[in-house]
Amino acid sequence: AQRPYYIRSKGMTETGCFIRVGSSVQPMTEQMIEDFLSKRQKTSLQTTISPRQNLTFKQLQIYYQERDLELNEQFIDNLDLRLSGGEYNYAAYLLADENGASIRVAKYAGTDKVDLIENEEYGYRCLITAAFRVLDKLEVENKTFAKITSKTRLEKNMVNKVALREAVINAIVHNDYSMNEPLIEIFSDRITVTSGGGLVEGLSQEAFFNCRSMPRNRELMRVFKDVELVERLGSGMSRMLRAYDRTIFEFAPSFFVVTFPFEEGYANNYDETVNETVNETVNETDDIASRIIGLMENDAKISYSSLADSIGVSRATIGREIKKLKDNGIILKIGSDKTGHWKIIKGW
Repeated sequence: AQRPYYIRSKGMTETGCFIRVGSSVQPMTEQMIEDFLSKRQKTSLQTTISPRQNLTFKQLQIYYQERDLELNEQFIDNLDLRLSGGEYNYAAYLLADENGASIRVAKYAGTDKVDLIENEEYGYRCLITAAFRVLDKLEVENKTFAKITSKTRLEKNMVNKVALREAVINAIVHNDYSMNEPLIEIFSDRITVTSGGGLVEGLSQEAFFNCRSMPRNRELMRVFKDVELVERLGSGMSRMLRAYDRTIFEFAPSFFVVTFPFEEGYANNYDETVNETVNETVNETDDIASRIIGLMENDAKISYSSLADSIGVSRATIGREIKKLKDNGIILKIGSDKTGHWKIIKGW
């Protein structure tokens, strides 16, 4: 292992890194951590030996076969999964059927890390499998919320789905596995995606925002591209910047964070009744509107009061629902309120 040594759950932070001073152990400052990182020998997945050598790659072979790609007997060498001495390297370790690496997904009840309500590890198997499972988890968590206006009903995910997917894949492919493993955190108002290592050496922030890419882990990039989890260099950044501005990115020497705030008006506090209440309200208003139209079809001159009595709601509720139906061009009132009649313009 390379110095500085750190507590895995804390990562390379001031609370996770320590240094011996005499007979005592002291936490390292951020500047001390940066100095150690700048001086340590540069390594890569290709040049780091796997902690295990009895590796198998059945899952990797299946992913290739599903895309009509065959891994021949030389695939270990073709994908640069060996050291010069023939041992498996760390890229092979991450892509093997079994390993000790994982991607953590933590979920909190509020906007801080005080109330942890879920902490899942996705991994210990082929990194591609772990990536798919994390994406499936976020597909469930990234709920669709409804917002009803006077004219229409809007539906959006809490976070842009395409941008979130790209951030997660980038975090997995470009993560510095000698430091930390990728971390996704779900709060009540945002989702954050953290990868270890900061920007790749030689890549400036300006070049990064211009969608230039310098892969830290070329072996992973190649395999993820082969199995169609990555398209081309820099394409993921382009998709993220189409949906969000630069402020979602946070850079540091030892980590890189992308923060996705929930869409305005669609925030969720993870009290399940919130989402249920929204859905129940939508279903209820849809049902009232449908019944109003049905009653109007049977009696074109039916009054507000008769509609309220028949449906079992207040006259004010009937008034709000009729206004929405009018605004959406579904019904029209012909003549005066007293002597006129209702006309159904289009189906509900």
